[in-house]
Amino acid sequence: MARKKSTALFEESMTELEQIVQQMEQGEITLEESLKLFERGIKLTRTCQKALQEAEQKVQILLKKDGQQTLEPYTDE
Repeated sequence: MARKKSTALFEESMTELEQIVQQMEQGEITLEESLKLFERGIKLTRTCQKALQEAEQKVQILLKKDGQQTLEPYTDE
């Protein structure tokens, strides 16, 4: 259940971040609105970075073998 929640949070954050970027790129908002959106974007970016770091840690744990880490190539099968 926690994995689904984490994945959903990451995806929602990325979607909102993309919307913020689109709004800011249009250039039709005030400076104050831009600053608010920028601040929200920073928070969303940190949320996404945290989720990615947690995923990376889980991958590293899963790849540990005999007390040593073994890097294995990723295959999309």
